[in-house]
Amino acid sequence: MTVRPFVPWPDKRLRSVAAPVAGITDEIRATWQDMVDTMEAMPGVGLAAPQIGVMLRLAVVDASDARGKPILMANPEILHASVEFRDHEEASPNLPGFSAKISRPRAVTITYIDHHGMKVRKDLVGLWATSVQHQIDHLNGRMYFDRLSKMKRDMLLRKARKKG
Repeated sequence: MTVRPFVPWPDKRLRSVAAPVAGITDEIRATWQDMVDTMEAMPGVGLAAPQIGVMLRLAVVDASDARGKPILMANPEILHASVEFRDHEEASPNLPGFSAKISRPRAVTITYIDHHGMKVRKDLVGLWATSVQHQIDHLNGRMYFDRLSKMKRDMLLRKARKKG
């Protein structure tokens, strides 16, 4: 089990777009395993590779009740998002001690490359959908608080700077 350290906010890597994965290799599979171990140690329901300093479009999500059922994704994309939204308190280990209520589509249809190198299309609802959207934001150099109003975002970041 390898738990990797988190890149601390405001590291520039958290604001950078991650590079596409060219193919599924043993190195990619090992990175996914480290990501799952790191996610479980938090504990959390998802993790994107840039959060641990790996600048590739890799993400893991496990919102199952029993745990141990992670979806391993390379190059995930949202194909469709529902018009119905749901609110959820979101946070990031890259900025510990802070969270905010974020409104995101309740359901999404995604596509990604799985651990076998196969392209997969999947429908996700609820916390699964929220988490995958949160991870794709990380892959695109965005943090959850970027979805807040300017006033709320500035307030959260001001508190974070004061604490840090």
